[in-house]
Amino acid sequence: MTKETSTFAEPASLGLIGLAVAALVIGSGYLGLTSGTEKSLMVPWILFFGATAQLIAGTTDIKRNNIFGGTVFNVYSMTMYSIALTLVITNFTDVNFDINHYAFGLIAILVFSLIATVASLMTNKTLFSILVAVDLAVVLLIPHYINGFDSEPAGVFLILTSILSFYAAAGILLNNMAGKTILPLGSAFIKK
Repeated sequence: MTKETSTFAEPASLGLIGLAVAALVIGSGYLGLTSGTEKSLMVPWILFFGATAQLIAGTTDIKRNNIFGGTVFNVYSMTMYSIALTLVITNFTDVNFDINHYAFGLIAILVFSLIATVASLMTNKTLFSILVAVDLAVVLLIPHYINGFDSEPAGVFLILTSILSFYAAAGILLNNMAGKTILPLGSAFIKK
């Protein structure tokens, strides 16, 4: 009996589009480009793009034996589900909450993100740049939630995350479709 093997297409472009859309929506809120009173309208974009698209990409990467993509996309997916649920609780309930819990969740995500940033040194320069932008956004959001600091700097880095993620998604999609480099992603800083 022969073992049937299954192949999966490269899921990174899907996951990166999900990150790009969610970062754009969230970042626009922190920059004040959208109404702060309508944060509930962010929930669908965060749930479907930020959370679900990255969950699909992460799960597929695990099946492809890609520990980096599988771990990073799945952790960021769970982060987006958590952000969406936090928005639902803060917008649709009368629950008395302490927003510092959210800040400590962000600290935990920052620890993971820093580990992922080091690991990304073995992928390509574009993914490394995305993770650095995410790191800086999270670093700036923590004092926003703990001490009430301005959210605009974090918004800038979320928009940068979005731009870089769109570029990386386009590069992966176009390069795979063309079978050659259309958009360069940069080589790894550390060769395996």
